[in-house]
Amino acid sequence: MEMELTALHWIYVVFIALIIGFMVKRRDTTLICIIGIFLLALVATGSLASSISGIFNSFIFAITELMSTILIISIIVAMSTVLTKSGINDVMIAPFAKFIKNPTLAFWVIGIVMMMISWFFWPSPAVALLGAVLLPVALRAGLPALGVAMAMNLFGHGIALSGDFIIQAAPKLTGDAASIPVGDVIAASIPLVITMGAVTTLSAFILLKRDMKLGRIKAADNEGIVQDQTMSEDLLTLAQKKFFAVFIPIAFLLDVVALSILKLQGGDATALVGGTAVFILLILSLVAHKQQGLEKSTAYLIQGFQFGFKVFGPVIPIAAFFYLGDSGFNQIIGDYLPKTSLGIVNDLGAALAASVPLTKEIAAVTLTGIGAITGLDGSGFSGISLAGSVAKLFGTAIGGGTATLTALGQITAIWVGGGTLIPWALIPAAAICNVSPFELARRNLLPVTIGLAVTTIVAMFLI
Repeated sequence: MEMELTALHWIYVVFIALIIGFMVKRRDTTLICIIGIFLLALVATGSLASSISGIFNSFIFAITELMSTILIISIIVAMSTVLTKSGINDVMIAPFAKFIKNPTLAFWVIGIVMMMISWFFWPSPAVALLGAVLLPVALRAGLPALGVAMAMNLFGHGIALSGDFIIQAAPKLTGDAASIPVGDVIAASIPLVITMGAVTTLSAFILLKRDMKLGRIKAADNEGIVQDQTMSEDLLTLAQKKFFAVFIPIAFLLDVVALSILKLQGGDATALVGGTAVFILLILSLVAHKQQGLEKSTAYLIQGFQFGFKVFGPVIPIAAFFYLGDSGFNQIIGDYLPKTSLGIVNDLGAALAASVPLTKEIAAVTLTGIGAITGLDGSGFSGISLAGSVAKLFGTAIGGGTATLTALGQITAIWVGGGTLIPWALIPAAAICNVSPFELARRNLLPVTIGLAVTTIVAMFLI
């Protein structure tokens, strides 16, 4: 059955192109996103009042969807502030400083550690755990904050999440949609994940080193951040600092054990890490500031929330627009899409699949396109069931390769939407490293595009 595309679908496509174009030109996209939301609502409802209300309602929806990420970032920043002020942070990072001696080691060590932790507990909690500890070490080794964010982002939200070998949520969704076992999807994804990961991270590192050498990104930019990280006060004795430097990692290690035993992931994992950070913040405030501990704990939380909302502010309009591409449309604007619609981005992906001839080369390119399109909503997971369904269709038509096509669609959707190219999905890494999510998205664009092109070609030979 041919997918019915309406004016709403084409308006969405036009504004996606505009947003990408403005990002490439390093211009702000807030106005474009708001106009896009307004036009979508106006065309859908035909009501000026409803269209204006739709802008505000879309912001509320975006904030609601992003709230857990805003909170975890705010709390981690608040905890990091008291760690820095008390000097505990300096004691904690001392062992790592022995291994991370230069920017190259900093990039690869942080990336590989991030990947391993993300395999077991997904990237968002891993960013929160690693960023507060390893960022100061990397900065002192000469790796720019943007390079730290890229390492955590590409290895965590890219390599680890796209394969999802341990938790297996992604291959379960795509495998069920393609009517093949999860094991087949994982086996088929291994060479593709390795290809995508190796090509993308190497490309990103080479481009980063080039720009550092040319002075486009300067290690000197770290000085203010390093200074902020090292402005400790004489609040604790050396013995107390050493005690908490051991106690805090153990507390988070117990979180890791609990996550494994209780099989927590995603939002539940983030909540456990966030709650632990709150308790650490309160304990340290009371011990370090004594009688002023109650007031200081509140002050640290306020600083964290100020940072969190300052970072998220520019992202809310663009997130609001892209949420309209998925389930957010019905909740924000209403039931105005065709009855057979699966959401704007999924409709576009299905229309693409229905409009191309079937060869193994075109099948691979199409699955990459479908994964990229459905990843535009920023979740990375909403469209992978569609990718699995189309992979089954194409695999049947060309006489094989279903598992490889399924894995390719999954990898593409998660690399694009799961946190390497869509700005609000980049916020955990960007916020912890105090860099712009838009700048991080721009830095990732070329390496990820190169990786997807090479991975698609490899998939053609494996089908």
